[in-house]
Amino acid sequence: MKVMKKIAIIAAIGAFVLASCSKTTDLYQPEDDSVKSEDITNNVHNVFGVNFDPNQDWCTTTTKEVTIKANSSIKKVQVLAYTAAYDQAAEEPEYTQLTVLNQAELNGATTVKLTYDAPKDNLGIFVAFISGNDYQLKKVEGSTVSLDTKASTRAEKGLTENYIYPSLEGLELEEVTSFAKERNWSPNEKLYQLKDDNYEGRKIAAADYDDELKTIFRAMVFSYFPNNDKERNNLPLVKASGLYNDTGYPITTGNAPIIVSSVYKADGSLKTTNGYGYEIYNSDLYYYYFKESDQGYIDDPVTYLKSLPKYKAFPFKDCYIEKEDDILGKRGTYALIYWGPDGTPSYTFPAGYKIGFMVRAKTTAEDKKKQGELYVDGRLNNEINKYKNFANRGKKLGEDGPRGAWLTLNGRQLLCLESGTDTDFNDIILDIEGGVEEMTVVPEENLNFYTYCFEDQELGDYDLNDVVIKANRINNTTVEYSVVACGAYDELYIKNIGIDDKEVHSLFGLQPNTFINTRASDEQLTPYKVKRTVDTNFSLLDPKTQPYIYDATRKRTVYMSKLGEDPHGIMIPYDFRYPYEKICIKDAYKDFNYWGQSLINGTDWYKYPIEGKVF
Repeated sequence: MKVMKKIAIIAAIGAFVLASCSKTTDLYQPEDDSVKSEDITNNVHNVFGVNFDPNQDWCTTTTKEVTIKANSSIKKVQVLAYTAAYDQAAEEPEYTQLTVLNQAELNGATTVKLTYDAPKDNLGIFVAFISGNDYQLKKVEGSTVSLDTKASTRAEKGLTENYIYPSLEGLELEEVTSFAKERNWSPNEKLYQLKDDNYEGRKIAAADYDDELKTIFRAMVFSYFPNNDKERNNLPLVKASGLYNDTGYPITTGNAPIIVSSVYKADGSLKTTNGYGYEIYNSDLYYYYFKESDQGYIDDPVTYLKSLPKYKAFPFKDCYIEKEDDILGKRGTYALIYWGPDGTPSYTFPAGYKIGFMVRAKTTAEDKKKQGELYVDGRLNNEINKYKNFANRGKKLGEDGPRGAWLTLNGRQLLCLESGTDTDFNDIILDIEGGVEEMTVVPEENLNFYTYCFEDQELGDYDLNDVVIKANRINNTTVEYSVVACGAYDELYIKNIGIDDKEVHSLFGLQPNTFINTRASDEQLTPYKVKRTVDTNFSLLDPKTQPYIYDATRKRTVYMSKLGEDPHGIMIPYDFRYPYEKICIKDAYKDFNYWGQSLINGTDWYKYPIEGKVF
């Protein structure tokens, strides 16, 4: 990392003895001109206890530029980093995320260059092309990314390929008893399946997703709805889209068959032999349809919808192998059937019908505990959400919690289903195309965080919280800085972010000799935010524009650390959890020294904080 000059010391450090950081106040030090290089060397010796690599530049971030080529329909483009987050002992990521590194409104332009600062440990860099009715994601493989015009064509046409449909001749229906009817929740509810129950024979040949689409799919969908984060509640995200319950129904166009493909499931099949009875594998997908203008719907929507006939689309067991899980691709493709007033089947639905979906869980592994009908429209879940076997785990859902959420990706409409109660909305994912109007949901913007951490004294304790600044690149000409913490008593000023004349403590209405957001016992204060207009080629790593600290008490300046220096200033390309007061960074992050000793080891050290030692 190219940064401004600072006292170089690490290359000269010999073998260190292991020692803890000082747990008292920062060591008193005289004026800078009387601090000897050997004093600094001895302090680093006492604090870290290892030899740092003389080639260590303390940089976890890289800067690049990409040329993006769109068309006149695209309103905005974004550069995003795909990254993984872990806990201390995790062998697999707790979750993955896509964060925006830079973005621009095109305002009619079709080509733009964006500079971006990305974590070195990213899993991929992507470009998003966003318009009013589409969201397309492309992986960055070089210095130029162009819009996939084929995806736009597919979205307009409605079908991804020319399907061959099974014959409808001789099809008959038979009634199936619903669990809601057995429990007397919906006495008039009627479910139907094909009389011969031969859904394997109704499967349509369909090309699988290619590897590029699978990569894009996993990056976007499981960043939006993480599939390993059991504590996350995605229900507010679903409701924020505005497409749920009464508004979550696609509307038929009347000009093409409705094609439903099951493209993903996750029911714990690999982790348990019978805990959930292969919850999804033993479930069926049902659908129903209606016109909102029907008098029964107008009078009492819930009663009316419950009374509608529900038709079995397909069983998930025909799409998956019993013990497989977390498999992505077109595993089963089917065309929905419209049953006319006289019972005649057709692949074409009249225009203007709303299509609803329901998952019928049939597992018997827990003596019917997991059995029940779960509707995308949460209003129809008002009984099962109160059911004793669901209510305890489903408190987040309330009485009308939906079981489905829509996402838009590369010309596809994805229906993400919740088969249980944990509200992650990634248990089953359907790709729905053809004769329905678009259900457009573009993922919410998630700006990437960058965290600057400073040690203000030359003979410091290296808790790296004396000044903590976080930054977001809002767009190609705007950066927002947030001053979040100050673990120093000195009179300090932050330069290069637009508040040069404001003392750090005063930003919070306080005087020096006060710690701010660095101790567990402190009242957490709201960060001080300031926006700065920047050039389009601006980089957070540019030494000419990076924040630096002036200590007016000691008449010294602290810049970001560079090659061969001690880590007095580092930048992490994440929402970094900095150490508590007097906790050395090597004690808050066990792999910090490991990384400091070698450029290639422990490069993701900042993902493994030790709880109780970080803010």
